[in-house]
Amino acid sequence: MSKTPLKGWNHAPDVPLQVSPFFTWPLKPAKMLAWVWNSWFLLTEKLIILALACVSLAWFQPPLDETRTLAFGWIFELWLRNMALMTLVAGGLHLYFYSFTKQGARLKYDPRPLMKNGRQFTLGGQIRDNMFWTLGSGVFFWTAYEVLMFWSLANGYVPMLTWAANPFWFVALFLLIPLWESFYFYWIHRFLHIPWLYKHVHALHHRNINVGPWSGLSMHPVEHIIYLGTVLIHFVIGAHPLHILFHMQYYTLTAATTHTGFEGLLIKDENRLKLGTFHHQMHHRYFECNYGSLELPWDKLFGSFHDGTVEADGRIKERRKRMAG
Repeated sequence: MSKTPLKGWNHAPDVPLQVSPFFTWPLKPAKMLAWVWNSWFLLTEKLIILALACVSLAWFQPPLDETRTLAFGWIFELWLRNMALMTLVAGGLHLYFYSFTKQGARLKYDPRPLMKNGRQFTLGGQIRDNMFWTLGSGVFFWTAYEVLMFWSLANGYVPMLTWAANPFWFVALFLLIPLWESFYFYWIHRFLHIPWLYKHVHALHHRNINVGPWSGLSMHPVEHIIYLGTVLIHFVIGAHPLHILFHMQYYTLTAATTHTGFEGLLIKDENRLKLGTFHHQMHHRYFECNYGSLELPWDKLFGSFHDGTVEADGRIKERRKRMAG
């Protein structure tokens, strides 16, 4: 297989892209440990979001006794916190990478700028369109799901998991939530690419052929309902309020970070914080490929995996022709 990156990209990582070593044969324990370490430790999205969840629980979360009864006060508190978090993360990344261009084009995948204008956008421009759907619909449904989960937890409809009762499972659940996210995202994403749903729902997200931080959660309200439904797993698998906060913040805030359009944040000319994935960036340009993520091998199993090579590009083009009839 050719290892030559495709043309037309300003930056591309080493190819062919590889799925998690937990799903390759023969198993290589050293690579498996390195994958977990690089995913979680030192300066990573997961660890940063876990820290944000801890801060949220400590200072910006109403106690469960209060959430037992639906009331405007604590619901508004959740909405305000989520609005601030999304503005801080997506807005901060946009300012850094696009407004102030602190990194220039280094590690930027697509050489083109974000679209300033376009009749396909709700408010006439890509950034305004993305902010409208993210902050309007996205934060609303994010908050609505949190209200449902905390109210259900307080009233005993969601099983409570505590450190004292099961410390091993308490920690393990943080490691498993991103795997569940990968599983869930692949299948709902394939569902949203059914032609009728794509045309009437998912096409709004795919207005962003070249993505920026505000693109990640820019979706149709119906897609927000489906996408954020990932947290409903806790009606089956118990959780602590910290798990629910981490789950929702991970799913919403990494939508912004993974759509940054840059592979990572450079500190002293080294990529210290991995952000946007080339795997998903290709999905926005080529559409019918890379529906999932690299954590689970669904795309490889079902023939929709684009690994960034010229040969894979040929296969994806043939696949698109077949899908078009």
